Amino acid sequence: MRKSMPEVTVSHNAQKATLARALNLPLLVLYGLGTTIGAGIYVLVGSAAGQAGFYAPLAFLVAAIGTAPSAASYAELAGRYPVSAAEAVYVENGFNSATMARLSGLLVIFSGVVAAAAITVGCAGYIGVFVDWPFWLVVLGIVVSMGAVAVLGILESVLLAALFTLIEVGGLLVIVVAGFYSDDEIITRIPRLVSELNDITIWSGIASAGLLAVFAFIGFEDMVNVVEETKKPAVTMPLAIGATLIITTLLYFLVTLVSVSAVPPAELAQSTAPLSAVYEKVTGRSAGVISAIAIFATLNTILVQFIMASRVIYGMADRSALPAIFATVNQVTRTPVTATVLVVAITTLFALAIPLDNLAEYTSMIILMIWGLSNTALLLIKIRRTPAPVDAFVVPAWVPMLGLAFCCAFIGIALARL
Repeated sequence: MRKSMPEVTVSHNAQKATLARALNLPLLVLYGLGTTIGAGIYVLVGSAAGQAGFYAPLAFLVAAIGTAPSAASYAELAGRYPVSAAEAVYVENGFNSATMARLSGLLVIFSGVVAAAAITVGCAGYIGVFVDWPFWLVVLGIVVSMGAVAVLGILESVLLAALFTLIEVGGLLVIVVAGFYSDDEIITRIPRLVSELNDITIWSGIASAGLLAVFAFIGFEDMVNVVEETKKPAVTMPLAIGATLIITTLLYFLVTLVSVSAVPPAELAQSTAPLSAVYEKVTGRSAGVISAIAIFATLNTILVQFIMASRVIYGMADRSALPAIFATVNQVTRTPVTATVLVVAITTLFALAIPLDNLAEYTSMIILMIWGLSNTALLLIKIRRTPAPVDAFVVPAWVPMLGLAFCCAFIGIALARL
């Protein structure tokens, strides 16, 4: 048996360019919000409404509750092992297995490119509101432009992502305010969400939509993969993960409540630009503004997925788990250009070949497997009583146990639907 690795240090050759540590708490929160919100509401509200109907807001709450323990586990793991290729390192230290580490790292990379592909398809739908270009051309334009931004530099990329995040959050707040203003009975419908939950068919729809909604909470695993580029990561990362989860849950619930109240769920499910339909209904105005905001939101998430997946490839290559060519960092931009190009190429292929709902469900399944492995790794680390760094955020052992249980439950729901 190989020896356990209680401590992980970042080892780089002195002559080799390294990642720039440039992210503070506000930028990291905006980074997390950007990938989470863009992936969730702007793309999946229609699909969730199609499966859960009026109860779609509860599906997002169920997904948030199921996600929270895993998010807390990640907050501790990021403090214990503040390196890129985060999940691969967590699993290696938990399972004492380089093979398991490589498998988890590859799953993270795969989830990133599949998620980016799903959001690219959603983004193309919103762009279609403005231009009647061939789908393949729109997809190519999206991935190439965001790939170019991703190689410019981490600070430049995250500053642009932060700007996009402010725009997309603003769009959601406009929908919420307009929805409540146009229909003062929305708030009275909240008790109805709970009062009719004794029907098993309602719970079946919520559970199915909840699996999709897990996709809407991908974000904290993206955040930990830029930990090498974060200032004071042991303190900054847990705060950023917690803030991201709370803000997104509140926004998801309110926006989904307005959406299913304003537009019949079946109609919402058929829309390629669902929030545009909601905006048009609650304001009586053209959907052009919200469609433009949705484009920013989805572009933002694609950019963040590119950054995350490329950093995992870089981190694994830097630890000799992937070919060394992917561990190269450009001397000028200080970004892993070769790894980013690979991510962009695979994303393009998936976006052109696989439907949106399938991409979202595949991503959710992969993410749940990754979260399950990471929760198990933390549990094993705690069972061995491996000490955490003095300044690290620490959770009780029942937290990763609960996180693992939720992951298994969601995976069970997915398998039951096959």
